[in-house]
Amino acid sequence: MDVTDVTPQLDQLETELTKAEQTLAPLLGDLSDISSKLPLLDKAKLYVLVTYTIESLLFSALRLNGVDTKNHAIFTELARVRQYMEKIQKLENPPQERDKTVNTEATARILKADLADNKEIKSKLSELIAREREKAAAKAAAAAEKKRPAEDSAADSSAAETGSEKPSKRQKHKGNRKKK
Repeated sequence: MDVTDVTPQLDQLETELTKAEQTLAPLLGDLSDISSKLPLLDKAKLYVLVTYTIESLLFSALRLNGVDTKNHAIFTELARVRQYMEKIQKLENPPQERDKTVNTEATARILKADLADNKEIKSKLSELIAREREKAAAKAAAAAEKKRPAEDSAADSSAAETGSEKPSKRQKHKGNRKKK
């Protein structure tokens, strides 16, 4: 078994690590002092950016030396740090809140209960509710027709080809609703 002397490579590694430490010392030396004065979100951002910078430098050095970085552990580390950056970005820019909507059914119930004594207002309210229900039903029917026109036409054409008058699933379903 032939053992080669690795002492020169270890010496070179030590020299390179010393250079890297000296180069990064201004950046990393005061990092804890700087971060202790920052709010929590800014502190997280600082640490993630420093980590990303170091990982990017290592990635670049590996690429320059011809290493396949796609299959290297540095690639997964960069992806992990990017995920942290995305999480911080989401915290800084939260999604827009939904617009508040009025629950018309609850409003109608409240108005009916409060205005039950006045017959004229009660009849107008009943008419309004009936119109709103018709609009909602028409809108739902239009949306259902838009949603699956290919299935309906395919079912209709297959029924016409076989000569049977079998109702489609949608027609069966509508029939079941009326029975309930």
